Amino acid sequence: MVRNILSYSGLALFLAFVAQPAFSTPANPERVYGWIEEGILLPENIAVKVKLDTGALTSSMDAKDLERFRKNGEEWVRFNVKVKDTKTKKVSNALFERRVERNVKVRGAGGAEHRPVVMMTMCIGDKIYKEEFSLKDRGDMNYPVLIGRKTLGVLGAVDVSRTFTNEPNCN
Repeated sequence: MVRNILSYSGLALFLAFVAQPAFSTPANPERVYGWIEEGILLPENIAVKVKLDTGALTSSMDAKDLERFRKNGEEWVRFNVKVKDTKTKKVSNALFERRVERNVKVRGAGGAEHRPVVMMTMCIGDKIYKEEFSLKDRGDMNYPVLIGRKTLGVLGAVDVSRTFTNEPNCN
């Protein structure tokens, strides 16, 4: 019995040692972000509130008036993003056109739906990220952009007790 306990203890220590590097430091250890940050959508230079969503795998964007069309034989989408200037609090719509990278099937309580996925470029902190976003009109959302874990893995650590910790500055 004591021998089995020692074997299990040794195995547990070995597994903890082997698994440790996977949990050690984030990709950007010197930078900690709040759960809400300001980002800038590029090349349009549109500031948006961004929620760093550890519960979502992929990123998504609230897209109003979503319209699919063809351009040069490829599938494209045109959509509006409702943005609120963080300084003036003025609300406006920003029009975007992007080529559809792929379509995803999303299952939820209401059934399944197909959403377009587009590539967007965004400045968060002092870094520029190219990210895929699924698009859907999500009603009146406080945060039009959700950044999922795929991007959070390279962005850095998230402190859920803080907001607006890194002003976007990507010259």
